[in-house]
Amino acid sequence: MNYQNDETKRINPAPWVVLGIIGLVLLIALGMWGCPKYNVWQKELSGKAQLKEAEWNRQITITEAQAKEEAAKALAGAEVERAKGVAEANKIIGKSLKDNEAYLRYLWINGLHDGSSEVIYIPTEANLPILESVRKLQSKAKK
Repeated sequence: MNYQNDETKRINPAPWVVLGIIGLVLLIALGMWGCPKYNVWQKELSGKAQLKEAEWNRQITITEAQAKEEAAKALAGAEVERAKGVAEANKIIGKSLKDNEAYLRYLWINGLHDGSSEVIYIPTEANLPILESVRKLQSKAKK
């Protein structure tokens, strides 16, 4: 009797196999439908990320350019101030030397005392220098 009871309790595997095949087919169909959708979604996210990165790079470039512009303006302002100082110093020196022949002559004489062999060009009445006239005279005298 036990033998007969065991045979009647056996489950037929055919419905489970069919159910498994149907499940597998549904899973494959879901994958075929879902993969393209997932790829589109992934590319959309990638595009948005690239767009944000490009915007940040653009903003960084603009900020760097503005900083360079400000630095150039500051350097130009410093150069203008330095030029104003030089011009003011030249004006003061020019005023102190104007109509002060004695001081200029003093500087000239002190310049001669240092002993260096310098060629000094003294302008004539037409403000044209007599260039190395002494050397020509010396060379004629030696001949």
